[in-house]
Amino acid sequence: MASGTQKDEAKAAAPASGESVRLDSWIWSVRLVKTRSMGATACRGGHVKVNGERVKPAYTVRVGDEVRLRQGERERVVVVKRLIRKRVGAPAAAECYVDNSPPPPPREAVAPAGIRDRGAGRPTKRDRRELERLRGFGPPDGGGSGSGSGGPKVP
Repeated sequence: MASGTQKDEAKAAAPASGESVRLDSWIWSVRLVKTRSMGATACRGGHVKVNGERVKPAYTVRVGDEVRLRQGERERVVVVKRLIRKRVGAPAAAECYVDNSPPPPPREAVAPAGIRDRGAGRPTKRDRRELERLRGFGPPDGGGSGSGSGGPKVP
């Protein structure tokens, strides 16, 4: 029953016969971007390609077009299956395109640096230096600033 409702929702959002759909409007309608203006900005910035060509926000989308959208480090590759003008729910929007995107890169499992147990008190100078070394600050060899290093004294 739910899929019938989704199809009805997508059909209600479809353009009238002979009416075209702008690219920025379509990528917003199928929830690839949060706002239509973000879609237009992405198009103007060259982050959206249709069939390998950089296009403007007013480009007319057709069924069968391959849309590539770069969002940060991730690239979304979708093939237009159905045209819609209005934003619809996520399940209905997913029926309007075929997603050929590569899987997102795995999130790095990074141990939280700098979190101390509650009640452990203030960190000692040694603790602070270890934290800075873990975070990438400070000298990697654990050496000091050079004062009192035991080197030759210059008069």
